[in-house]
Amino acid sequence: MEEMEEIEIVIVGAGICGLATALALHRKGIKSVVLERSESLRASGAGITIRTNGWRCLDQLGVGSDRRHTALPLQGGREMQLSNGKIKEISLGRRAETRCMRRSDLIRILAESLPLGTIHLGYQILSVTLDPLTSYPIIQLQTGSSRFNLSLIILQVLIGCDGANSVVADFLELEPKILLSLSETRGFTNYPSGHDFEMEFFQVSEGDNIMVGRLPIDNKLVYWFVNQKIKPKGAVIAKDPELIHKLTLESIKDFPTEVVDMIRNSERESISQVRLVHRAPWELLVGSFRKGSVTVAGDAMHVMGPFMAQGGSAAIEDGVVLARCLAQKLHEIDIKTNGWRRRHIVGEALDQYVKERRMRLVWLSTQSYLHILLIDSTPPLLVRLICIVLLMLFFSDYAAHTQYDCGRL
Repeated sequence: MEEMEEIEIVIVGAGICGLATALALHRKGIKSVVLERSESLRASGAGITIRTNGWRCLDQLGVGSDRRHTALPLQGGREMQLSNGKIKEISLGRRAETRCMRRSDLIRILAESLPLGTIHLGYQILSVTLDPLTSYPIIQLQTGSSRFNLSLIILQVLIGCDGANSVVADFLELEPKILLSLSETRGFTNYPSGHDFEMEFFQVSEGDNIMVGRLPIDNKLVYWFVNQKIKPKGAVIAKDPELIHKLTLESIKDFPTEVVDMIRNSERESISQVRLVHRAPWELLVGSFRKGSVTVAGDAMHVMGPFMAQGGSAAIEDGVVLARCLAQKLHEIDIKTNGWRRRHIVGEALDQYVKERRMRLVWLSTQSYLHILLIDSTPPLLVRLICIVLLMLFFSDYAAHTQYDCGRL
């Protein structure tokens, strides 16, 4: 049995981007509904790094100070490279205001800052179409596990914050993402008596095949990740935490003792593994991110490798800019505004949002993609030299992207 109802703004996905977008709209006095397919708020990924640009956005949303109390600032960065039994150490410099936190903590504070009734769990979007008469988006939803629990909702604005495998992005006909031959394993390690690590981002690598990163959250909790090439390329990503833990330990057995012990003593329930994907810079440059009153944000728009730790911060930027653009235009709508004029005003707001975000995301994606070309495969010498020259030419200040300011909400 299908039923039709009309609401105004629907956000698909209750991850960081979806909740940040809903909160930004709420701060501007605009009501929205967030639909999440899971039966509980999802917090996959264990930890998340928020850079200076992300903290500026959280301050605009009114939750920055709350999060700073739970995550200590990282004071710098250090890299170790292992080669033929020798260790080379490199200073990565100060990383401005960079903090790592539990993703679940950020999800919780964003959700708790929203009005009751904003988030609806257990709603999975099956398809998106446009109403032939009004051109408003219509979404088909499934609630629960039964295929009979279907409903159709017609709405004025649809914002897809539904991650890398976005149904909304498919509706916009965005090009498929680049599937990398890299996996990332993530987890937490708790040190009840405290750890002796510096409050810094630390990474240690062995050639181009495997790299371990460590980011302390506070004096007792550490977030870690392991990036490694998938062999063979078609190998299935493991789902069982115990198996992931065992395979990861085998792959890093030659690493420094403190690194091996960190992963050996990790919280098993926190361990997960994913295949890394990336949206190409040229798709961000020419892709159509608006059709009617439908658009995307976060990973649905610009999923990128983790090498710049900007996925979360850039997604929060999206929410702030999108809410600002909508708020600036929606004041032109009143009860007398007819349907055509209403749709035109909303379209202008979404076009402005896409325009403001496009080049920022192109530069982020390009910088990340050049690193991917160097890490994900073994490129010919000429390609490697070109990548290095482009990085030096356009991204000589490696951390400049963290100083970006998307503006006030």
